[in-house]
Amino acid sequence: MKKLSLPLAVFAGLALSAAPAFAELSVNVGAISVMPSDSSSSLNVVETVAGLPANSTGVSVNNNTQLGLTFDYKLNSNWAVQVIAATPFSHDISGTGTLDGLRIGETKHLPPTLMGQYYFNVSNSKFEPFVGVGINYTTFFNTKANAELVTTLEAIGATTATDRVSIKLDDSWGLALQAGFNYAVSETVGVHFMVSKIQLDTDAAVRVNGTTIEQVNVTIDPLVAMLGVRWSF
Repeated sequence: MKKLSLPLAVFAGLALSAAPAFAELSVNVGAISVMPSDSSSSLNVVETVAGLPANSTGVSVNNNTQLGLTFDYKLNSNWAVQVIAATPFSHDISGTGTLDGLRIGETKHLPPTLMGQYYFNVSNSKFEPFVGVGINYTTFFNTKANAELVTTLEAIGATTATDRVSIKLDDSWGLALQAGFNYAVSETVGVHFMVSKIQLDTDAAVRVNGTTIEQVNVTIDPLVAMLGVRWSF
């Protein structure tokens, strides 16, 4: 997890070190899915060069599931701090509207998230529902232009065969909201389920020989869901 942002890692470390000695540590491991609810501004330059109607294009990002790893540090019976991490997510970037189905590129990202959680007191001691609010940092890397995009740009005369086409996505900070529950199977093992809504916006730039020729704002705002096994210490 070398891509975990330093500010977020320091913040998490300070939060955990400030916790009382009687706090309970739990580790949750399972499948975590990122399901974008995306929208974007149009690709105005491409529309102009290709003779497409104005505001008729856009981009979308597909879903992806990876191995999720979260750490809970329960300060008392009601309050906890959680750090959400995962193996890198991989996404395909595709065109929408009049560019529907065009394979634009691919990217990987890590979305480390720090949550403050509130646990509700319920009569069933094995069932622990909670809600949370926190901050997310998403960093994109290994972003590449698809060969289909390169061919399309050449076909409309925007580039030549000798040009180098690349894509860059800006990192993002945003608010995160969460709800979920833990269910104890034994004293140390249980089930963990959570759903988070993350505020995630990025500017995507298409570059030719290092110069930006098209820039689009993409609102991803994914729903993140995790189901896993919980170990408490």
